[in-house]
Amino acid sequence: MYSSLISATQLHEQQTPAWVLVDCRFSLADTAAGRAAYESAHIPGAIYAHLDDDLSSAVPLTDNGRHPLPSAEQMRETFGRFGITPTTQVVVYDNLGGAIASRLWWMLRYMAHEAVAVLDGGIDHWLAAGLLTEAGTNENKTAVFTGVPHEQMLVTLDDLMADDVPLLIDSRSPGRYRGESEPIDPVAGHIPGAVNYFHANNRDENKLHRPAAQIRAQIDAVLGDVTADNATFHCGSGVTACANILATQYIGLPMPRLYVGSWSEWCRDTDLPVAQA
Repeated sequence: MYSSLISATQLHEQQTPAWVLVDCRFSLADTAAGRAAYESAHIPGAIYAHLDDDLSSAVPLTDNGRHPLPSAEQMRETFGRFGITPTTQVVVYDNLGGAIASRLWWMLRYMAHEAVAVLDGGIDHWLAAGLLTEAGTNENKTAVFTGVPHEQMLVTLDDLMADDVPLLIDSRSPGRYRGESEPIDPVAGHIPGAVNYFHANNRDENKLHRPAAQIRAQIDAVLGDVTADNATFHCGSGVTACANILATQYIGLPMPRLYVGSWSEWCRDTDLPVAQA
């Protein structure tokens, strides 16, 4: 079973028809670009998952961020439509080193599905290995997905207000964290008390994850005396923070928590404080 990362070679050599492969490519600048790229060329057998349509809820339930988390019922329906049974090995990928695909990885883990892994290096690594792609679209036979949520993995705004978060880690770029720029949300800055650990620090220039020992040293420096399962990651909208949570699993730490509403929810409330620099 693969539950954190899988290499292109491992996927190519071990994939069976029973595995479910999901292409999660997505661009905030052009929300149709990911699907178009998938239809043009994707890893054989892969289906497509859209961040807005499949991995987010149109109606805010647990949060009011830009990508609200779907309900457990919605996730069961979506994962069933993807063809995922309780024993299915799932592999997810994108073209950003897992920055988007890790959202689906986290959702499945949240819904108690352990056998899900992110393709290390994404489709770029697949192509660099000289492996084939196909065009068009795929759909899987509908399955019955029965997972139930691990509520302890999720942090809400109410939890933050109750001061129930020992360590809050902002996964955005340092510039966005410091408030030097904000290309997406209406307010620049960060949640007071949050520390910064950019999710891209986990990957090299080829979008492959760095050696586990190096990532462990980086994350340990951020955690300090706080254990990973008492830390909460967030980002702009509860997506790229999942890439940091994936990294903790890759290096063997306990599962942290996710503040899914993230900065996009926090900064919408003008009564909440904002820190900069």
